[in-house]
Amino acid sequence: MIEFTDIRKAYGDDTVLGPVSGQIPAGGVTSLVGPNGAGKSTLLTIMGRLTEPTSGTVTVDGLDVHRAKSQDVARTLSILRQENHFTARVSVRDLVSFGRYPHSRGRLTRQDIAHVDDALDFFHLGDLQHRFLDQLSGGQRQRAYVAMVLAQDTQYVLLDEPLNNLDMKHSVRMMGQLRRAADELGKTIVLIVHEINFAATYSDRIIALRDGRIAASGGVDEMIQAEVLSEVFDTPVRIHEVDGKRTAVYYR
Repeated sequence: MIEFTDIRKAYGDDTVLGPVSGQIPAGGVTSLVGPNGAGKSTLLTIMGRLTEPTSGTVTVDGLDVHRAKSQDVARTLSILRQENHFTARVSVRDLVSFGRYPHSRGRLTRQDIAHVDDALDFFHLGDLQHRFLDQLSGGQRQRAYVAMVLAQDTQYVLLDEPLNNLDMKHSVRMMGQLRRAADELGKTIVLIVHEINFAATYSDRIIALRDGRIAASGGVDEMIQAEVLSEVFDTPVRIHEVDGKRTAVYYR
């Protein structure tokens, strides 16, 4: 379980997040949603130790993320941030292999190679593994980065906008693969999603942020409600339900 308590992040006198507290149980898919500037990326990167909180604590299965050794954290959770830029010419396979560094320290064992192969296969990157990143489309690169995180083989996987650079078809494919990672591999997936209907379709839980605070959280049925989403996004929302599936439609 991820537990964050009284997390606050400020830059000088400007508080951009918090204080917020909450829990994300192990297993399944949890989506962070909310308007731009709500604090989603700040909260995710604090949970993933990429950003230091001004105050508060984060624990993952009892491990204090900001006080534990880096190697211990890297074996417990992995995180993909939104900005991914490699200046060196790196192949897809080499990139995915970087995910094994917390375990191999740069010397890949047979077990490490097996994890890399599994991640490449899981994201259907086998045919692209020897291509360089600058030879790929934006969507292919994004799949490679997510495969790198999966190769790290942690219980908790945090993803900051993994649908970035993906069109509708490939967004659906990516969300399906992340759902599979939770269901078949037992991963706990926490991700930021801008399209609320992707969160509704593929998530178990949704946490909605607004103005640096948690505006609402709960299961999909609780969260995909017109009054909840209208309040979070400050715009009128209608909910359509077909065959038990709810879809949010924004209108003026």
